[in-house]
Amino acid sequence: MSVVAQESRGRTAPLAWLLVLGIVLAALNLRTAVTSVGPLLDQLAGSLGMSSVGTGLLTTLPVLAFATVGAVTPAMARRLGEHRLLVLALVLLGVGLLVRSLVESAPIFLLTSAVALSGGAIGNVLIPTLIKRHFPAKTGIMTTVYTTSLAAGTMLAAAATVPIERAAGGDWHIALGVWAALAAIAVIPWLALLRSEPERMAGSADAGPKRLLRSKLAWMVALYFGTQSMIAYIMFGWLATILTDGGYTTSQAGMILGVFTALNIPVSMLVPAVASRFSDQRPVVVGLVVAYVIGFAGLWFAPASTALVWVAFVAIGMGSFPLALMMLALRTRTPEATAALSAFGQSAGYLIAGAGPLVVGVLHQATGGWDLPYALIFGVLVLQLFTGLYAGGNRYLEDERLPKAVRERLPETIKG
Repeated sequence: MSVVAQESRGRTAPLAWLLVLGIVLAALNLRTAVTSVGPLLDQLAGSLGMSSVGTGLLTTLPVLAFATVGAVTPAMARRLGEHRLLVLALVLLGVGLLVRSLVESAPIFLLTSAVALSGGAIGNVLIPTLIKRHFPAKTGIMTTVYTTSLAAGTMLAAAATVPIERAAGGDWHIALGVWAALAAIAVIPWLALLRSEPERMAGSADAGPKRLLRSKLAWMVALYFGTQSMIAYIMFGWLATILTDGGYTTSQAGMILGVFTALNIPVSMLVPAVASRFSDQRPVVVGLVVAYVIGFAGLWFAPASTALVWVAFVAIGMGSFPLALMMLALRTRTPEATAALSAFGQSAGYLIAGAGPLVVGVLHQATGGWDLPYALIFGVLVLQLFTGLYAGGNRYLEDERLPKAVRERLPETIKG
């Protein structure tokens, strides 16, 4: 039952604010297991005796967890309930983060990282569903809140882990362990919300994986999600190397990467707020692809001294991530369909995205330059434009298999 429906029956506004707080705190945690590791990867490998295979597995685990665990999240939500499952997800996240910060064994570190990432994967799928269920008239606003919190948590873990490690006298255990405390805080509002477990719509469990495999819209959303995630992974994985190859020092490249990461916060605030004002998001899709084209063309062909300008354009293009998340709710009529599309789109999308950094690395090593990697990126952008133009149109997953006459009589989903 949505907040709107509950308030119409006499429930008070504090429930809505508690839900907003719960979504913000949960979103802040969903990437801490990923971005807290990167800055300390070399130190972790040395301390734990982790082989190159182990470090490769550690950097691949997020994609594997987001794809596999995310795919089964709707089934778990039907069995446990959405609020209870999110509590479980945050507990898994916090316990995984805490235990991995205490161990001295590479296999146990990998295993507990997988546990923590599984909690994040569940949250990835659940939160768009909860936004659709509790805030059906404010999807755009709440997606803005969600994606901004997600971007802030991503940047916070990436930027603060090394200073924490230095303040702790070089102890990486403390630097990684502090993020478990943030997860513990995030559980609190959801414990209070357990009494408000949503009621499921009768007969709404038919939007399963088999149906979505036959859905053109589901595939277009998944491909759009996958292309934007692939570009994000390529940028986070290779931007520093691209810059140093272009003549920047390591510290300068790190500064530009930090600016790039920080710009994701205002972009995450702006894009959903703009896109939600329209029933058709295709103009926003085109605008973001144009920003990408300007940015990547500048990095490829323009003088290296102007890299910060081109990186800013790429950061604007990264607004395709909050737009893709918003499509999960805007392209469905019910929370149950949102859950199914969220699981399918994110699982397939992350599997697609995971290949990007690896292929870029192979192409760069084979050629010794960046021409082929940039050509690959522009090919991905063509696919992003094509899939985004379909996924951004004013259509709904539930209507695909209905006759046109029936679709025209259906009421529009309320948009915020």
